[in-house]
Amino acid sequence: MKMDTFIEAEEAAGHSVKRCCELFEVSRAAHYQRRKDEPSARAISDAELTAKIAEVHRESKGTYGSPRVHRELLRRGVACGRRRVTRLMRLAGLEGRCKKRWRKTTVADPAAERAKDLIQRHFGPCTEVDRRYVGDITYIATWEGWAYLATVIDLASRKVVGWALADHMRTELVADALEAAFVSRRPPPGVIFHSDRGCQYTSADYAELARSHGVSLSVGRKGECWDNAVAESFFATIKRELIDTRAWPTREGLRRAVFEYIEGWYNTRRLHSSLDYRSPADYEATIRHMAVSQAA
Repeated sequence: MKMDTFIEAEEAAGHSVKRCCELFEVSRAAHYQRRKDEPSARAISDAELTAKIAEVHRESKGTYGSPRVHRELLRRGVACGRRRVTRLMRLAGLEGRCKKRWRKTTVADPAAERAKDLIQRHFGPCTEVDRRYVGDITYIATWEGWAYLATVIDLASRKVVGWALADHMRTELVADALEAAFVSRRPPPGVIFHSDRGCQYTSADYAELARSHGVSLSVGRKGECWDNAVAESFFATIKRELIDTRAWPTREGLRRAVFEYIEGWYNTRRLHSSLDYRSPADYEATIRHMAVSQAA
């Protein structure tokens, strides 16, 4: 095949096989398989590929669109193009869940002392975990009344490192989420925590909690939801993939489902486009491996 000939020529010239395979949208496993003259994964029929697509889509609980389905298939060694995946998903009636419009949940305290914006919308992932956290609150309807979810997310890996759910929006809610992050991560002093200007995050009690942990507080501008876009994006995702898929009779049932979603799916398995279609756990494992290699 011309593609394999090109990749072999680039490899002989000392270039990256991984990069060549990415350009052709094939996995390295499929390329090496063809070099061994074994049956090619690209020979898979539309019916067989549709079955594999449906399996990935089902495992994501119907949340993955064609980009994530395509990347997950490549991770499994199934050689296929993204346009082919899109076409077969459309024919099979499979689609991901779309984002909804952002809605304001927190109320700013005009009398609160204004902290600086230490993030400045620099939300890109990096190789320094436990240096920049973001957080926010959202509300969820249950048959018992409203439930409120507060989160703490590591900007480096998009991992939810702390969260709390309660029947109120008092400062204790966001304090519990931050405490959970410190229990699970034990970050070094100097970590930045960024939020909007909600009264919970700008209260004196929260400022004291932050100081006791060596946290530098950061807030976005008034009325600018994009100043806390990563936290908002997580809430859009969990609502689309979990909250809006069913009714919630009890807050305790909701708590269990949120735990399973965050710890069993979002942090450990869900592919994130901002992480080059890796999960937060995989991304952090790569960071740790790189650190060990550089230290050796």
